[in-house]
Amino acid sequence: MTRVLDTEREVTAAGKVPGRAPLRLGPASGVFRLRPLLVLLGGLVVLLVVFASNVALGEYPISPLGVLSTLVGGGDSADRLVVLQLRLPRSLTGLLVGAALGLAGAVTQAIIRNPLASPDILGITHGAGAAATAVIVFGGSLGGVSGLIASVGVPIVALLGGVVTGIVLYLLAYRRGVESFRLVLVGVGINALAVNVTLWLLTLGDVQDAGRAMVWLTGSLNARGWENAVPVGLALAVLVPVTLIGAHVLGALQFDDDTMRGLGVRINLSRSVLLLAAVTLASIAAAAAGPIPFVALAVPQIALRLARTARPPLLGSMVLGATLVVGADVISRTVFGTLELPVGIITAILGAPYLIYLIVHRYRRVGS
Repeated sequence: MTRVLDTEREVTAAGKVPGRAPLRLGPASGVFRLRPLLVLLGGLVVLLVVFASNVALGEYPISPLGVLSTLVGGGDSADRLVVLQLRLPRSLTGLLVGAALGLAGAVTQAIIRNPLASPDILGITHGAGAAATAVIVFGGSLGGVSGLIASVGVPIVALLGGVVTGIVLYLLAYRRGVESFRLVLVGVGINALAVNVTLWLLTLGDVQDAGRAMVWLTGSLNARGWENAVPVGLALAVLVPVTLIGAHVLGALQFDDDTMRGLGVRINLSRSVLLLAAVTLASIAAAAAGPIPFVALAVPQIALRLARTARPPLLGSMVLGATLVVGADVISRTVFGTLELPVGIITAILGAPYLIYLIVHRYRRVGS
């Protein structure tokens, strides 16, 4: 810790970081890193191409360039109707959900200092799934509540289920503070419990309700509208500034607790606020499109390796998460002919091998 503090004092005294250009704007300061900026800009270009291609897909012929022209005010009335009213909500929901999952995963992995930690593994998304399954089963054709609650209440209950699961996770893992390893162990247990509760709930409903629940649990963008995109957009508008302001704390959270206290970081408060932001983002993403797997797990590590930073970059993870979800939606709509798969199946196919790689790589590093 003494070495870290001495290094920080030397850097502060010199007014610059070796090998990096300092940036100062009033009371704010930072360093310029070219590679993360290139990853962010490159990701935005790919996202724009994939997003326009996804909006262009459909029976009404329109090119990706025509989509971009319509989005900036061009095109005729038919193009504007098809793009803005029929196709844009689905792609925009996928973009926002992917960005929310990418940011939630980056924050979670930075707080816990574990690449295997994500809302998927810690039970947040499966907690949302269990709550949504309960509404679908008990609010369906055999339930005692109305069908309106079954259709409109699913996203709200899923959001509450994810947030409550996150709060339970934090309380069970808290012992005079939150230790990363204990948080992961408790999260794995909660995840297993949520999965089994979901399976048990599926046995209580009839076949149609169980089928509807399974479609929701796989994560799908089918029939998503503005009512799904707007809540995720509002959540990102509020929580992205919060996490970006806390980005310097995320850097300090990479050290051990004694070093963080020496740097003046309020450890428990910082972890609690950032973890709550990540849980809310993951929960509202699951409420909008179902628990799309592996995005929050794989994307931050891909962004970290591309940017070569000490922790997953927040903005880079958002952009790559949005690109992965929208790209998976393009694959699900084009590769299998007339059969359209839920986007969650595509992300699972892409993400499962990466999870195996992370586990094997981490096991070898610990064993060496």
